[in-house]
Amino acid sequence: MTSTPPMPRVAFQGEHGAYSEEAIVQHFGEGVTTLPCHAFEHIFEAVETGRADFGLLPVENSAAGSINKSFDLLLEHDLKVQGEVLLRVRHNLLTIPGQAGSIREVRSHPQALAQCEGYLNRNRLTAVPWYDTAGSAKDLAASPVAGVGVIASKLAAKHYELEIVEEGIEDLRHNYTRFFLLGEGDAAVQGTAKTSLVFAVPNTPGSLYNALRVFAERNINLTKIESRPRRNRPWQYVFYVDFDGHWQDRAAGEAILHLLSQAVFVKLLGSYAPAAPLQPETIAAQSEMLQI
Repeated sequence: MTSTPPMPRVAFQGEHGAYSEEAIVQHFGEGVTTLPCHAFEHIFEAVETGRADFGLLPVENSAAGSINKSFDLLLEHDLKVQGEVLLRVRHNLLTIPGQAGSIREVRSHPQALAQCEGYLNRNRLTAVPWYDTAGSAKDLAASPVAGVGVIASKLAAKHYELEIVEEGIEDLRHNYTRFFLLGEGDAAVQGTAKTSLVFAVPNTPGSLYNALRVFAERNINLTKIESRPRRNRPWQYVFYVDFDGHWQDRAAGEAILHLLSQAVFVKLLGSYAPAAPLQPETIAAQSEMLQI
């Protein structure tokens, strides 16, 4: 008789009920153990010291773009990407049970308030910036104030026993956050894989072209490329690349070896199972919702 392996302990940034924690539950299921961390740096520390088995790091939002701090930390640390998670961000208006009809002001993280600006204006609600989405729910539950609502996840509503006044109040329906699941060592991948790496090239004409050419010559599809300043060398840049395939595939392995001859340095962030692609019918349905 085989025993079920224990659920992992996964570190994330924020309070319980954060969207990062919602993404962890989406990926692992309800039985997962989560470890809240104050800052992104502490996610890496928790995994490196063994306090957590994995860390979930947000790296990109479909509306706001890349999260620069996350990419800088990926370069500084040696944790490998174990997986990719896509979370559809659905903002919800929450309040103290029984107070739904009296809301005059709404607290949340400034980004969440901005993403719900249309809803707040239509309902003449005053936006009050707070340090965190889940934190606004936690603080309201701890110190109830009449006439106050918060914007946070359904998980936050459940965790802090708040009433959901309205679901899905975000202005933009195509709002997804991409996360990297981080851990020690290489991920075990079966089937389709995606690879992430970072490199720098000499400051000479054609150097970036020659670096990227190694993928095109082998018909390897680049799904993302982005430059970031090198933090220890002003006005020099590193390039983050995602491509379809595993680094151990023949074509990908040859491309990386060729890249090593063109670049100042190359760091492999990991090969991992990609998140399931968004289905066309899902995108179409969200577009129809936005037009209503």
